[in-house]
Amino acid sequence: MINSSQKTCHPGVGLRSTHFPYLESEPELNIKWFEAVSENYMDSLGRPRLMLRKLRRNHPIALHGVSMNLLSTEGLNNAYLKNLKTLIDEIEPFIVSDHLCWTGNRASNIHDLLPFPYTKDSLEIVINNIDHAQNKLGRTLVIENVSTYMTFKQSEFLEWDFLLEVTKKTDAKLLLDINNVYVSAKNHHFNPLTYLNSIPKNRVAQIHLAGFTDMGNFLFDTHSKPVYPEVWELFSHYIKEAHQVPFMMEWDEDIPEFNVVEAEVVKAIEIWNQYHQGQ
Repeated sequence: MINSSQKTCHPGVGLRSTHFPYLESEPELNIKWFEAVSENYMDSLGRPRLMLRKLRRNHPIALHGVSMNLLSTEGLNNAYLKNLKTLIDEIEPFIVSDHLCWTGNRASNIHDLLPFPYTKDSLEIVINNIDHAQNKLGRTLVIENVSTYMTFKQSEFLEWDFLLEVTKKTDAKLLLDINNVYVSAKNHHFNPLTYLNSIPKNRVAQIHLAGFTDMGNFLFDTHSKPVYPEVWELFSHYIKEAHQVPFMMEWDEDIPEFNVVEAEVVKAIEIWNQYHQGQ
């Protein structure tokens, strides 16, 4: 496992096919691990899968899903879980994660991370689906908070309280996306520090960093830009007492050269070092 009780920096980056040619040359890297989008590899035996195997020889891999559909009222897709389990057994990732959201129904996956009301009924659905996934995969699941652009009058929990209830009932861990916290905080007018300060450090298995797009009257989680200063401030606040948590940079649209993405990771390393280097 990449986590440890020692103060060791664990920087990572999202693996994107745009960067395959560069990574095939086995350059010296500032990052220690890669996060791969599960769906891009679990049904492929071609170049993507070969690249993932190659990187796995020297780097830990995290698998990050976008289609598990943890809010499905129909239950999870067992064929999907079977294919994911095959990939897990092959790659032996140190983290297996997905998003706390719904993505459609059995007949139609709309490939978006959709919000839901934070109710007792939703909590029961999530608990049952996470338990099912963890039993099928034989792994503890790590769940990510998503950016949202609407709220529900039916909600009976604050988002962070809902997340904590999920982890208490399932033993799942959290993938804390700090950019998503900031985007949702600005869209729904709450203090992002209230959110972060409500999340116990021992429940967080991973941190995401990314850039958003300011649409004028709301922020849009596009993963198409460098990390904004406000998000760096939140990361700095949280990582101060979360020295063992792996963190990584996501970049999914308008993807630049690898060294540009890696430079964002280096910024995160420098912030981590302010608090933990030499300790």
